[in-house]
Amino acid sequence: MNDESEKSEYFENYQDIDVHHLMLSDEPRTLAYKNAIFNMKDRFADKIVMDVGAGTGILSIFCAQAGAKKVYAVEASNVSKLISQVAEENNVEKKIQVISRKVEDINPNDIEKVDILVSEWMGFYLLHEGMLDSVLYARDNFLKPDGLLFPSIAKVYTAPCELSKFNSFWDNIHGVSLKCIADFYKKSLSKPQVLTVPKDDTLAEDKLLIWLDLNSVTTEELDALGGEETVIVCNKDGKYQGLAIWFEVEFPNGTCLNTSPAADPTHWKQTVLVLPKSIDVSEKEPIAFKLQLNRDVSNRRWYKVQYEMLDAFETEHDIPCDCYMTKCIVSKAYIETLSEEVIEK
Repeated sequence: MNDESEKSEYFENYQDIDVHHLMLSDEPRTLAYKNAIFNMKDRFADKIVMDVGAGTGILSIFCAQAGAKKVYAVEASNVSKLISQVAEENNVEKKIQVISRKVEDINPNDIEKVDILVSEWMGFYLLHEGMLDSVLYARDNFLKPDGLLFPSIAKVYTAPCELSKFNSFWDNIHGVSLKCIADFYKKSLSKPQVLTVPKDDTLAEDKLLIWLDLNSVTTEELDALGGEETVIVCNKDGKYQGLAIWFEVEFPNGTCLNTSPAADPTHWKQTVLVLPKSIDVSEKEPIAFKLQLNRDVSNRRWYKVQYEMLDAFETEHDIPCDCYMTKCIVSKAYIETLSEEVIEK
């Protein structure tokens, strides 16, 4: 598939109103944006805003309702034809200018520089679909030097987990056990799975893998992310059956949209790397791995998620570390002793 056909297919997918219905039904997603915008109404008053990938226009409407003087609603799919009707229906048609093309195709000399850039660009595990590239293009070409980004920070987290519901599906299909197929199925999986992981199925506290400052990150830096040797310490006994990945984005006022297993469910759910076999783990046991996201050369909107299991005894641990290894117990005790001495002084 060439680059142009990839772009065409991407925008055609967003012409399906079912896709927008799914996103608009996601209350944590939509309310996070509304609250972030309305809690900073003073920053939107009489300002010029660009909404990249405006979809049905709801974020553009929020910005107009919050007091923006003008909102450029940029949407390359045919759904853009509906935005003007939505604006009129909500009595903000004089504030919203629809631009029915990709943001990369807008001549920077044709529109004013904007004070605020708003976009809901996130995909599964944050980066799937590669729309962040378009947001960064808009930032570099249309946002004023002191302008605001909504959101402004993005983070990717992970935690080992059990997959009880995912695995138990094969236990009893109308009275027939297919557990042997379950093992074959897990070994055959070539892609991460999008699943809802209950909080109780996570085996450790979440670990920050990737932190992006959207005010400064470049598209080149997005080509390869993660890749550091990572150690996570289990906080209970269980079966290590997958590695859950999710994201959180932060707005300029500090409010967040969190897609973790502990947060209210979203349409993004969690992205899970399913292990071919379950591994019994115990409380305070360290799990070591390397996880890297590399942009797919053949389709830049996708990433290849590479997972490598490491030997926890040979991998460097955080200091202090709560695992049961002797070196970590000793170093943690030493740090606590030093802290007590400092407090006494």
